[in-house]
Amino acid sequence: MLAIRLSRVGKKNKPLYRVIISEKHKDLYGDSLEILGSYNPHTKDLKVNAEKIKYWISKGAGMSNTVNNLLIEKKIIEGKKVKASKDRKPKKAPAPIKTAVQPTTTETAPAPAEEVKTEQPAA
Repeated sequence: MLAIRLSRVGKKNKPLYRVIISEKHKDLYGDSLEILGSYNPHTKDLKVNAEKIKYWISKGAGMSNTVNNLLIEKKIIEGKKVKASKDRKPKKAPAPIKTAVQPTTTETAPAPAEEVKTEQPAA
C-alpha cells in the first residue's frame, strides 16, 4: 500500500521534512516514488504540489495522520483532523487498601471438602 508521509531531512536540532509517497513498509530514507513537497515546522510553511497529492489519493494512496492534518489545515483536502500523537500509558491508580473482615461468632466458616481417595491397581 502506498502512503503519503513525512521524511526527515535537515540538520541536527533543525529538522525539515519532505512530503513523499512510498510503500508503507519501506524505509523513509530510502528511495521514494516521488517527492510531493516540503514542510518546515519552525515557520509552519508547507509547500506541496496539490495536483499530485490529489492524483495519488485518487489512486488509493493513504496518508499519515500528520500529513492528513497538514493538508486539511492548508485546505488542500477536506475532512476532519485526526489525532496524530500517541497517548501515554495511563498512570496506575493506587491500589485500594484491603481490610480484613473478622468473622463474628454467629458466622461459621464452611467446612473443607473431604478428598476421596481411590486405590489404583498395581501394574
